[in-house]
Amino acid sequence: MDFKAIFAHFSKAVLLPGFVVFGLFIAAPVNAQETTTTPTKDARTELKSSLTDLSSLYQKEVDRLEKQQQQSKGLYDDGLISRVDFENGEKALADARAKVEQVTKEIAAANQPMPEIGILSDPTATSAAVWSTGNARVDNLINFYGKQYGVDPFLIYCTMSQESGFTSGATSPKGAMGLTQLMPATAARYGVTNPYDVGQSIMGGTRYLKDLLKMFNGRVDLALAGYNAGEGAVMKFGNNIPPYEETRNYVKLILKRYAVKKPTS
Repeated sequence: MDFKAIFAHFSKAVLLPGFVVFGLFIAAPVNAQETTTTPTKDARTELKSSLTDLSSLYQKEVDRLEKQQQQSKGLYDDGLISRVDFENGEKALADARAKVEQVTKEIAAANQPMPEIGILSDPTATSAAVWSTGNARVDNLINFYGKQYGVDPFLIYCTMSQESGFTSGATSPKGAMGLTQLMPATAARYGVTNPYDVGQSIMGGTRYLKDLLKMFNGRVDLALAGYNAGEGAVMKFGNNIPPYEETRNYVKLILKRYAVKKPTS
């Protein structure tokens, strides 16, 4: 028996898989590198997309209210509806137009160059450097009451933007009032005597959000649904978002903005 030939054949059999494994180790980092270089959308692009969706929704509401108000004008002229009903329609249309104007400003701001260096170089920079209502007093009150009641100030900001477009004198056709659009009963529950007062409105709205978050075990989506449709509606449908188109759009839009631009700690 030729042991040398057998040994040589065995060596080749062992070395061949070794080369294959070694080659796989060499190729692996290349594949990993190709995977990690896949481009992804940045937060700013997502924000612009979210704002564009919001603008489209608001504009559709304006278009709907304009047609409705044109019909109401004819009915009012013919004495078929009261002046109060007609003026309520005018107010709803004005509020809807204000929301379109506000989101248009936010889109313009999102298109401006971001002062990234300034923010990153400031070790004390907080979420206030990332969002702003355009009013320093309102920003400070949002941060103050957010910290006092344990609610993320940015969530308050997103909710307020959706509710009133930061218009302190806003009144909905259903009777919701102020920056955080408190209904009379909700305002009374939290000791808000003047819902149009900026400080009282933010305080009451923040406390309401806090109670809703606690009621629904920290579920932001259910808290928002409760804020829009009432906590009773959420519980009625088994602690799920009620099947109301307005409420579902409301929750979807706020969550989209909140998730995209929420500062990381």
